[in-house]
Amino acid sequence: HFEKLYILCPHPPPDPYNDLVMVGGMNAGNFSGVALAGGMSRRLGRNKAIEKIGGERLIERVVNSLSQVSSETIVVAADEARAQALDLPDGVRTAADIYPGHGSLGGIFTGLNAAQGDYGIVVACDMPFLNTGLLRFMADLAPDFDVVVPRLNGRPEPLHAIYSKSCLEPIESRLKRQDLKIALFFEEVRVAYVDEEDIDLFDPDRLSFFNVNTQEDLDRALALDSQGYPDD
Repeated sequence: HFEKLYILCPHPPPDPYNDLVMVGGMNAGNFSGVALAGGMSRRLGRNKAIEKIGGERLIERVVNSLSQVSSETIVVAADEARAQALDLPDGVRTAADIYPGHGSLGGIFTGLNAAQGDYGIVVACDMPFLNTGLLRFMADLAPDFDVVVPRLNGRPEPLHAIYSKSCLEPIESRLKRQDLKIALFFEEVRVAYVDEEDIDLFDPDRLSFFNVNTQEDLDRALALDSQGYPDD
């Protein structure tokens, strides 16, 4: 269990035995982007994934950000019908929940199980201001850990995190026990926490973690976008 990292890890060297694309120093072929879109959007009252911000649907913004730091993008939905209703861009894979009704932990399991890469960069579908620099920094840390997760005010952000395939077994064990709080399985794996001082190097406003749950949140996202944020 690793409480804090003070040293920036060097970029991993290219693997001479494969031809996977390198993105910003990271081997993107090792990483699959996973967007969780299985929620019911009850607080907003309509499907937030298709709300437009800056002329782009929210799910498209998230997918576009993930595509910059991964070799594939997977959208996890409650079922195939809901996945099809999102009308995703060409090349985006979908996965229906393997454990329906098991919340975000079930979504993480489904996306990671579907991933072709060794790691899943997992985010919620309602995060309009993802910072690719921060995601790349986290990816650089991933080879030595099973989970890389930001921590704000002492609390982890598990829906903006990287999970290795080695997390599948402990996650599934929790799912079968209906033990659905994500951070509880962290005690069984190697975790790197990315704390505020490192987050602020890339995203001092910490809007990476802003998500759209209510009409007020959506209005704020629209206002931020109209002001030119982010300049990333």
